[in-house]
Amino acid sequence: MPKRGKAPVLYAIAGSLALTGLAASPAGGAPKAPEDLGTRLAAQRAAAAGITFGRCPEVERLPSAVRCGTVSVPLDYADPDGEQIKLTVSRVKAMDPAKRQGALVFNPGGPGGSGMYFPMVSTADLPAFRRISEAYDVVGYAPRGVGRSAPVSCQDPAGLDKAPTLAPRHPDETYKKERVARAKTYARGCLSRTGEALRHYHSLNNARDLDVLRAGLGERKLNFLGASYGTYFGALYAALFPSHVRRMVFDSAVNPDPSQIWYQNNLDQSLAFERRWADFRTWVAEHHTTYGLGRSPQQVARSYEKVRAALALKPAGGKVGPGELQSAFLQTGYYDEVWPERAAALAAYLKGDPKPLVEQAAPNPARAADSENSTAVYTAVECNDAPWPTDFRTWDQDNTRLARVAPFETWDNAWMNLPCAYWPVPRQRPLDIRLADGALPPTLILAAERDAATPYHGAYELRRRLPGSALVTERKAGTHGVAGGPNQCVNGHLDAYLLEGRLPARRAAGCDPRPEPEPEATGSRTAAPYAPAGVS
Repeated sequence: MPKRGKAPVLYAIAGSLALTGLAASPAGGAPKAPEDLGTRLAAQRAAAAGITFGRCPEVERLPSAVRCGTVSVPLDYADPDGEQIKLTVSRVKAMDPAKRQGALVFNPGGPGGSGMYFPMVSTADLPAFRRISEAYDVVGYAPRGVGRSAPVSCQDPAGLDKAPTLAPRHPDETYKKERVARAKTYARGCLSRTGEALRHYHSLNNARDLDVLRAGLGERKLNFLGASYGTYFGALYAALFPSHVRRMVFDSAVNPDPSQIWYQNNLDQSLAFERRWADFRTWVAEHHTTYGLGRSPQQVARSYEKVRAALALKPAGGKVGPGELQSAFLQTGYYDEVWPERAAALAAYLKGDPKPLVEQAAPNPARAADSENSTAVYTAVECNDAPWPTDFRTWDQDNTRLARVAPFETWDNAWMNLPCAYWPVPRQRPLDIRLADGALPPTLILAAERDAATPYHGAYELRRRLPGSALVTERKAGTHGVAGGPNQCVNGHLDAYLLEGRLPARRAAGCDPRPEPEPEATGSRTAAPYAPAGVS
């Protein structure tokens, strides 16, 4: 998805009743595979060791109120006595100890996103999370491969942002051959730079890591808030460890059907981004008096294509070509908050001022290493998770057909994932997530009806597979990641569930959409609050 990432001898399980409770068997029964027993052993060790929190390293750029530590997990759960890797963890303790209900662990998605920043919702005293911060230790972490957590790499970061680049909507055969060659080189680079460990970076291990983290935090039951891709391995966790779940929130749900992971999900996503691109153009047309880009969505599209053509001939600032323009405007499909600045930058460019567009779209060399790492984890996890078509003719046929009706993102999405066609290590088989009635405590699913990154039907499929779950829908809205945003109705359901365990009647509720953004004539950069990394 667009920036949307394993039987030597096992020691006998022993310990106190407390440790046994913290490290219970997956699914509440006897271990069925070496990885199950390995997870139990790793969780017991983490429960015994705990996590020592102290000052965060400067590289994390976190305020002093946030404390950091690490938890050790096996690289390969089938060999829990083999190589260990350390995951970085961040925390702010519950603001009101008298109200404390446990630790709330957060994952922002990706794959490849770090949640290390999340405890800042407590230190910043954000209204949407104020009551939650009083009752929970707010915990973030960097999943395996991300940041300082045994990082994955697939190429030299210096070569990541070679700008300007092209982004043809309907590529010719020469361009396709070039991208196939690049995909093969990238896949080989993942193995050469990460080594044989590469095959252990996948969603099942992310779910197992989450259980070890739970034990390391000293929690018998997990409270979890996962966004985007975080909903997928959160659902895997629920299937593997249902007896370990206390409360789980799935924000912007990935479709967990095994047949969707991940090739078909990406095709569905490209189609959904076309609809969101139309939403943005409709909004711009409604504010023609501010931006002058057209009075209809079709006229706005022509203005955008005029800019694309001009950038192909003369990149803005020498760095922004059609590829960089596409990446910048893809964000309009994720977050309404960026609509005013993107529209203003487009308008300014057409009036002879390229500076706002360069500011928003040019690659940032200071972020190259982080971007390379995030992309590498995304690729490793998605390629490892499931079988992919290995014949480019399949990709070509499917994406050529789709691009006829959804040209905005289809081919860029395909190129992002094409290394999976040439993946050099063994793959996993997606778990068929199905739970019996009563096997899992009630869970909460949040979704925006017009979400492009995780199309809405995925939320229905997740609810079908998690009996007792409830779905809260932000109607006629499309921002990706709705928890903690400006919609007070959504946040009310979030509070009711996390603080009281209360779900809406009939396991479903709808909320009116958040207000659309106000137009702004300037192209100054703004940040979207609570912006989960995309399955991003």
